[in-house]
Amino acid sequence: MMTEISLNILDVAENSTRAGASVVEISVLVDTRADRLTIIIKDDGCGITEEQLTQVEDPFYTTRTTRKVGLGVPFFKMAALSADGDFRINSKVGEGTVVRAEFRLNHIDRMPLGDISGTIYTLIHFHPETDFCYTYRYDDREFVLDTRQMKEILGGIPLDTPEVAEYIKEYLTENKMDVDGGAII
Repeated sequence: MMTEISLNILDVAENSTRAGASVVEISVLVDTRADRLTIIIKDDGCGITEEQLTQVEDPFYTTRTTRKVGLGVPFFKMAALSADGDFRINSKVGEGTVVRAEFRLNHIDRMPLGDISGTIYTLIHFHPETDFCYTYRYDDREFVLDTRQMKEILGGIPLDTPEVAEYIKEYLTENKMDVDGGAII
């Protein structure tokens, strides 16, 4: 089982890139008053059929040919449900997929968010052809990183250029807000 929510996010976002998404939106929404942590991963990839949608939560179903099981989505669902939360996937062929996981923020069985900055950096660095829009909202404070804006500012310099990649890593680290300690860093 994955030990951090950020690893589940990485797994689902990797599925989005394999589905040919040009844009992947990742939202981490913390509402301390409602005691909720909501994760939304939305893409404009190829989508999945109704039949695949019913099978995707089965750990023994995968569309990949490199292994016989697909544990990412079932583990993500189990993590959300075991923390008094909810889990949903909506998808339309040709339009994309939305994965939504909700957790009770202070539930004893909620996994830590983990290194979300590292996860976002990894996705951007290893998928420079895909645009990522990362939103992190902690109550009334919000941080947004949108690679479309970065690409526009950079005027064609690739995001995986070493200097640009290092800037992205530092930018994510400097703007980190901590869910698990309750403090905003």
